Amino acid sequence: MKVVHVITGLGIGGAEQQLRLLLRHLPRQAASCHVVTLTDPGPVADGIRSDGTAEVTHLGMAGNRDLGALPRLVRLIRSGGFDLVHTHLYRACVYGRVAARLAGVRAVVATEHSLGDSQIEGRPLSAGTRALYLATERMGAGTAAVSATVAHRLRAWGVADDRIRLVPNGIDPDRFRFDAAVRAAARGRLGLPPDVYVVAGVGRLVPAKRFDLLVRAAAANPDVHLLLAGAGPERGGLLRLAADLGAADRVTVVGAPDDGPDVPGVLAAADLFVSPSPEEAFGLAVVEAMAAGLPVLYAACPAIEDLPPYDAPGAYRIGDDPQDLAAAIGRQRREGPARLPVPPAVGNYHIARTADRVMALYTSALASARKK
Repeated sequence: MKVVHVITGLGIGGAEQQLRLLLRHLPRQAASCHVVTLTDPGPVADGIRSDGTAEVTHLGMAGNRDLGALPRLVRLIRSGGFDLVHTHLYRACVYGRVAARLAGVRAVVATEHSLGDSQIEGRPLSAGTRALYLATERMGAGTAAVSATVAHRLRAWGVADDRIRLVPNGIDPDRFRFDAAVRAAARGRLGLPPDVYVVAGVGRLVPAKRFDLLVRAAAANPDVHLLLAGAGPERGGLLRLAADLGAADRVTVVGAPDDGPDVPGVLAAADLFVSPSPEEAFGLAVVEAMAAGLPVLYAACPAIEDLPPYDAPGAYRIGDDPQDLAAAIGRQRREGPARLPVPPAVGNYHIARTADRVMALYTSALASARKK
């Protein structure tokens, strides 16, 4: 089958990186893929091209109300002879579903990566957002939810239960398996002494992720070094906050080079992982940290919360009080560095399982389209 993936942008982000990883694991003999990015043909676009898993086309969309992008997308889908359209992220889902219908493609699926209780992709939810989402959602064969929590949110929003499929995000565990040599090399590159206790955080540096709480908590522990991996508008503010708290020399921010920060290296260098974000759709970075054998403190992580507690030993939920977080980091510091066995939760989220579920979704959508 010929599949076109339509996504809002291909800058560094969880949904974008997840698409790249999925393309690596979809069976090429069963699915020939093309990617259309509405905006920002960023580093992930270059990564997909270098992987050789799909051609990437930039549609050149100027903004949410650039209606001229719609006929361009219709022509691209029609001329490509695609059997199925797979959309990712809000804007791409809205435009992609409409374009697929106009191009005559009936097999359309979407992945909901970022629906929260109060926001979608970092923006507040509104009645208009919901109405447009639901109206276009009915144009497809169904929506894949990246977690049971997101599936519940979709139902609460008004998406029919029989239109929701659970397709959790996935990771490649081998990429994050702990290696002492990788740890030593990463610490050397980052200028971290071998014996310093390192707390890591990974994600977009935006207000919603609440990395300011982590900076405050780390600053309150004078024998702790904080290592943040990510890019975004909050970078400067976080560094200024660290300086104001007298911890500038104990906070390192690793930006996003060609295709994102070296997350495996950051996790290998760390002794503890903290995710202070109060609202997540999945919590991919937490699963990656568990694959690296790190103890984890998290504020919200459906990937863990949707599983039995014994599937994720070493992961502990925290609140949003900086003092409580500082105390939790202090307790972990006193226990000393330790690598934990990789928990069962990691195997549950292997990217190969995700790819199998996506292919099953494609088969079902194509069968339904043929009936219609």
